[in-house]
Amino acid sequence: MKNEFSVPQLFLRLALGIGFIFPVLDRMGTLGPAGANNISWGNWENFIAYTNTLLPFLSRPVAGIMGFIATLAEIVFAILLITGYKTRQAAQGSFLLTLTFGLCMALFSGIKAPFNYSVFADSAASLLLAAVPIYKWSLDNYFSRDIL
Repeated sequence: MKNEFSVPQLFLRLALGIGFIFPVLDRMGTLGPAGANNISWGNWENFIAYTNTLLPFLSRPVAGIMGFIATLAEIVFAILLITGYKTRQAAQGSFLLTLTFGLCMALFSGIKAPFNYSVFADSAASLLLAAVPIYKWSLDNYFSRDIL
């Protein structure tokens, strides 16, 4: 049945997309200052310091560039996943980004760290979303229809 994945894929797209937005808002300080309840970074500097702990082989300026690239990717993936545009490609990119993040966390913060934050679960969910055949309630589905 071609529509059996319609509700789960929509929920998965929204969960992953929104899951990329909140960390970006956190590192921009939008959700509150550093040290506030449920705030991981609270500002860009704290985020780059954390990025440098996950990429200790890079200098601080290069870690800053990598943090910027990751943030930009998260924003793009969030928008694409929520709207359902280029969903398969966004899910594949999301898989690679979260897998890389999880592996760096495991190597440089300990194996427990990526599991504490469900990074590998997000990565697996992205891979599963990439395998869904039809993205109902998406821009992909809307643009794939024949318009007479």
